Amino acid sequence: MSSWNLYLQHDPTPLLLSSGPALKYFTERDLLSSPVPSIQNVWELPEPQKIIQSQLRDGSWKYPGARKNVYPDHHYPLVETWRQFRFLVDMYQFTNEHPSIQKAAEFLFSCQTEQGDVRGMIGNQYATYYTGAILSLLITAGYTEDPRVKKGLQWLLSMRQHDNGWTIPLLTRDISWNEQIQLTSQYAEPLSPDRSQPFSHTCTGMVLRAFASHPRYRHSEEAVAAATLLKSRFFKKDSYTSYQSEEYWVRFEFPFWWNNLVSAMDSISLIGIPEEDPDVKKALQWFIDSQEDNGLWRLSYQKKGYKDSPKNREMQLWVSLAICRIFKRYYG
Repeated sequence: MSSWNLYLQHDPTPLLLSSGPALKYFTERDLLSSPVPSIQNVWELPEPQKIIQSQLRDGSWKYPGARKNVYPDHHYPLVETWRQFRFLVDMYQFTNEHPSIQKAAEFLFSCQTEQGDVRGMIGNQYATYYTGAILSLLITAGYTEDPRVKKGLQWLLSMRQHDNGWTIPLLTRDISWNEQIQLTSQYAEPLSPDRSQPFSHTCTGMVLRAFASHPRYRHSEEAVAAATLLKSRFFKKDSYTSYQSEEYWVRFEFPFWWNNLVSAMDSISLIGIPEEDPDVKKALQWFIDSQEDNGLWRLSYQKKGYKDSPKNREMQLWVSLAICRIFKRYYG
């Protein structure tokens, strides 16, 4: 066993190595530090190729469900492009060496405003959390030095609360649910946050991915401050009603979407908060105590559990790989 494996109750690598060519590739490369062929071998697998084949000429993907009449017109293509881009970049680790990523990135950048945020996820309102998550993918895909990425990161820094975390600005304002729906379903000037309100760990966790992905920004004072805030909220309720329950900390998916313990620790480990930190130690111990006998982790530790299906069993493998990467960073 490698040194990081010694901290776990069960060795997950045998099951990961036997679970398909992509998982085998990343287990060998990232966990076992074994030599592997070019990443293009992963790019050519049937699963990512199927995603690429459905890409539209403008670089976006078509939303598969029923479309309601919402503002803006590019809302649904933006949602679906973000969803598919996650698989290509986070799961199969495509970069802008591939033309599909180049086209998708240009579509995503076309949704960036002059201010620097990616607009269109919640009408014309500011979506700090999606801006951070999308920038994280663009940085990972090779756009680290793109001035549009820098503009987006600077915008995120300008949108912090007084406590140095982030919120969904709309939720900090004293307006009713019906008013929120109205503001996001039609054109309306974006509302700035009430910066005196506390940060949201759900929002901050998604924003922080952008800074954790960037080789320079991840060690910045601002990133460390936000990571410190985020870890202080492990296993606690959020300050806002959206994804408020503490159980959302232990509901996982991969590629990452919402904030949870795996996605948060992924960012925190990249930023460099040490394993001796009490909050980090608590999270690592939770992973150790919650591991299944087969070496994997469940997708959900919520009371209502998670539906078993082939799709979810595969995602369980990818979530477990993500957890192992965290342990490798700390103990490898």
